Amino acid sequence: MKLAWILWLASAFHNAASDRACLAATVYLEARGEPVTGQMAVAEVGLRRRDGGQWGQSLCHVLRARGQFALSTTSKNYVFDDVEAWNQAWFVAGVALDLWTLPTAWRPTLVPKADHFYATDTMPMPPGWAKGPPLAVIGEHRFYHAD
Repeated sequence: MKLAWILWLASAFHNAASDRACLAATVYLEARGEPVTGQMAVAEVGLRRRDGGQWGQSLCHVLRARGQFALSTTSKNYVFDDVEAWNQAWFVAGVALDLWTLPTAWRPTLVPKADHFYATDTMPMPPGWAKGPPLAVIGEHRFYHAD
Protein backbone atom coordinates (compact mmCIF):
# COMPACT_ATOMS: atom_id res chain seq x y z
CA MET A 1 0.00 0.00 0.00
CA LYS A 2 1.43 3.40 -1.00
CA LEU A 3 1.40 6.54 1.11
CA ALA A 4 -0.37 8.35 -1.75
CA TRP A 5 -3.31 5.95 -1.47
CA ILE A 6 -3.60 6.44 2.29
CA LEU A 7 -3.53 10.21 1.89
CA TRP A 8 -6.11 10.09 -0.90
CA LEU A 9 -8.35 7.92 1.25
CA ALA A 10 -7.98 10.31 4.17
CA SER A 11 -8.79 13.33 2.00
CA ALA A 12 -11.83 11.65 0.48
CA PHE A 13 -13.63 10.97 3.75
CA HIS A 14 -12.94 13.77 6.31
CA ASN A 15 -14.13 11.81 9.32
CA ALA A 16 -12.85 9.62 12.12
CA ALA A 17 -11.59 7.06 9.60
CA SER A 18 -9.46 9.68 7.85
CA ASP A 19 -8.02 10.86 11.18
CA ARG A 20 -7.18 7.28 12.07
CA ALA A 21 -5.55 6.65 8.69
CA CYS A 22 -3.37 9.77 8.99
CA LEU A 23 -2.46 9.00 12.58
CA ALA A 24 -1.65 5.35 11.81
CA ALA A 25 0.53 6.39 8.88
CA THR A 26 2.34 8.89 11.11
CA VAL A 27 2.91 6.30 13.84
CA TYR A 28 4.18 3.82 11.24
CA LEU A 29 6.54 6.31 9.60
CA GLU A 30 7.78 7.98 12.78
CA ALA A 31 7.92 5.14 15.30
CA ARG A 32 7.29 1.68 13.86
CA GLY A 33 10.50 0.32 15.42
CA GLU A 34 9.73 1.77 18.83
CA PRO A 35 7.90 0.17 21.77
CA VAL A 36 4.14 0.70 21.92
CA THR A 37 4.63 3.41 24.55
CA GLY A 38 6.79 5.36 22.09
CA GLN A 39 4.20 4.92 19.36
CA MET A 40 1.44 6.12 21.70
CA ALA A 41 3.58 9.12 22.68
CA VAL A 42 4.05 10.08 19.00
CA ALA A 43 0.27 9.83 18.52
CA GLU A 44 -0.26 11.95 21.63
CA VAL A 45 1.92 14.75 20.23
CA GLY A 46 -0.15 14.84 17.04
CA LEU A 47 -3.41 14.93 18.98
CA ARG A 48 -2.13 17.65 21.30
CA ARG A 49 -1.11 19.73 18.29
CA ARG A 50 -4.56 19.35 16.77
CA ASP A 51 -6.10 20.59 20.00
CA GLY A 52 -3.73 23.56 19.97
CA GLY A 53 -5.04 24.63 16.55
CA GLN A 54 -1.74 26.16 15.41
CA TRP A 55 -1.03 23.61 12.68
CA GLY A 56 -4.57 23.00 11.42
CA GLN A 57 -8.08 22.14 12.57
CA SER A 58 -8.22 18.48 11.54
CA LEU A 59 -5.79 15.81 12.62
CA CYS A 60 -4.82 15.08 9.01
CA HIS A 61 -4.06 18.77 8.39
CA VAL A 62 -1.87 18.86 11.49
CA LEU A 63 -0.02 15.67 10.60
CA ARG A 64 0.48 16.84 6.99
CA ALA A 65 1.63 20.37 7.91
CA ARG A 66 4.74 21.19 5.95
CA GLY A 67 7.90 19.89 7.57
CA GLN A 68 6.23 18.87 10.84
CA PHE A 69 5.72 15.10 10.58
CA ALA A 70 6.83 12.35 8.22
CA LEU A 71 3.57 12.59 6.25
CA SER A 72 4.85 15.82 4.70
CA THR A 73 8.45 14.73 4.18
CA THR A 74 8.05 11.15 2.92
CA SER A 75 7.69 10.40 -0.78
CA LYS A 76 4.10 9.74 -1.80
CA ASN A 77 5.45 6.61 -3.53
CA TYR A 78 6.61 5.17 -0.20
CA VAL A 79 5.24 1.64 0.21
CA PHE A 80 4.00 0.45 3.59
CA ASP A 81 5.34 -3.09 3.31
CA ASP A 82 5.54 -4.23 6.93
CA VAL A 83 2.03 -5.58 7.48
CA GLU A 84 2.58 -6.37 11.16
CA ALA A 85 3.91 -2.85 11.84
CA TRP A 86 0.97 -1.32 9.92
CA ASN A 87 -1.54 -3.38 11.91
CA GLN A 88 0.08 -2.25 15.15
CA ALA A 89 0.15 1.40 14.02
CA TRP A 90 -3.56 1.14 13.08
CA PHE A 91 -4.34 -0.31 16.53
CA VAL A 92 -2.25 2.35 18.33
CA ALA A 93 -3.98 5.11 16.36
CA GLY A 94 -7.40 3.74 17.32
CA VAL A 95 -6.53 3.49 21.00
CA ALA A 96 -4.98 6.97 21.03
CA LEU A 97 -8.05 8.48 19.36
CA ASP A 98 -10.36 6.71 21.80
CA LEU A 99 -8.35 7.86 24.82
CA TRP A 100 -8.32 11.43 23.51
CA THR A 101 -12.13 11.53 23.69
CA LEU A 102 -11.93 11.29 27.49
CA PRO A 103 -12.13 14.48 29.54
CA THR A 104 -8.66 15.96 29.91
CA ALA A 105 -8.50 15.22 33.66
CA TRP A 106 -9.22 11.52 33.01
CA ARG A 107 -7.02 11.10 29.96
CA PRO A 108 -3.84 9.12 30.56
CA THR A 109 -0.81 10.77 28.96
CA LEU A 110 2.70 9.53 28.40
CA VAL A 111 4.30 12.84 27.49
CA PRO A 112 2.27 15.60 29.19
CA LYS A 113 2.66 19.00 27.48
CA ALA A 114 4.92 17.59 24.72
CA ASP A 115 4.12 19.06 21.32
CA HIS A 116 7.38 18.19 19.55
CA PHE A 117 9.68 15.20 19.30
CA TYR A 118 12.65 14.02 17.36
CA ALA A 119 14.25 10.63 16.87
CA THR A 120 17.94 10.39 17.69
CA ASP A 121 18.42 7.56 15.20
CA THR A 122 17.54 9.90 12.32
CA MET A 123 18.72 13.21 13.78
CA PRO A 124 21.92 12.83 15.83
CA MET A 125 22.03 16.52 16.82
CA PRO A 126 19.02 18.10 18.52
CA PRO A 127 17.03 20.48 16.30
CA GLY A 128 17.11 24.21 17.10
CA TRP A 129 13.73 24.15 18.83
CA ALA A 130 14.90 21.47 21.33
CA LYS A 131 15.85 23.69 24.28
CA GLY A 132 16.94 22.15 27.57
CA PRO A 133 16.36 18.60 28.66
CA PRO A 134 13.50 16.65 27.09
CA LEU A 135 10.24 16.17 28.97
CA ALA A 136 10.52 12.45 28.27
CA VAL A 137 12.72 9.94 26.49
CA ILE A 138 11.05 6.85 25.08
CA GLY A 139 13.18 4.59 22.93
CA GLU A 140 14.97 6.73 20.35
CA HIS A 141 12.51 9.62 20.71
CA ARG A 142 13.00 12.80 22.72
CA PHE A 143 9.83 14.72 23.58
CA TYR A 144 9.67 18.49 24.19
CA HIS A 145 7.34 21.39 24.70
CA ALA A 146 8.64 23.97 22.23
CA ASP A 147 7.87 27.57 23.09
